[in-house]
Formats: sequence, structure tokens, C-alpha cells
Amino acid sequence: MKTSAYDLEARTADFGEALIDFCLAVPANPVTAPIINQLIRAGTSVGANYCEADDAESKKDFRHKIALCRKEARETKYGLRMIAKAAPSQKAPARTLWREAKELHLIFVAIIRTTDRNLRAAQLPKSPPPSDVSH
Repeated sequence: MKTSAYDLEARTADFGEALIDFCLAVPANPVTAPIINQLIRAGTSVGANYCEADDAESKKDFRHKIALCRKEARETKYGLRMIAKAAPSQKAPARTLWREAKELHLIFVAIIRTTDRNLRAAQLPKSPPPSDVSH
């Protein structure tokens, strides 16, 4: 699951693929099946939403799609915690994926903060350049 630290599209895709492999290894039963289903939806949508954000039509659209990435990463962390409880044999691999989901969540939080700061700065009135007042 190691890729370039700056290739977030590849990193989120690798995360989705690792999550699929993990979910295929979890023993399916009436408790784990719905959790697995939701975990796959949330975990794979992190990368899909990131791709959408990369093609956003505006800064506000970008921010919205990154917020969806953050939400889905958080939901994935929760699902992994529930799987670790429902299938104790999967606790160690769930923990590894949970750490990656946490890192992705924190990355998206940072992107949102930077985007919000940039959006606020863009809304500030532009001050005129200082005039050269020589007497």
C-alpha cells in the first residue's frame, strides 16, 4: 500500500483495493455481512470522491467533494472498528487499514482547512497597491 506520498489518487485507490482484499477475507455471517457491505461502499468511495474532487468545476465544488472524502474515511474507520469486534481474528489487518483511513482522514481535514482559508482570502476586498507619494 506504499506509494508516493504526494500521489493521493493512487494512495486512495490502493486503500480501496486493500480494503476489498480485507473484506473478502472476513468470515461472512449475519453480523459481519452488513458491516462488510457498508465498509466496501464507504472505503472505496474515498478514492472515487477524490477523483471527482480532482475534476471539480470550482473551488467550492472541490471543497465539497473533499469533505465527502473526509466523511467516508471517518465512516471507514468506524466500520473497521466494528469488524474488529465482530471478527476478532481480523483485528490486526483491520488495525493496519484503520491507521491508513485515519491518515487519509487527516489529509482531507488539512486540505479542507487550506481550501477554506484560500476561499476566505479570495473573498477579501483587494486593497489598492500603495501609491508612491513623494514630496
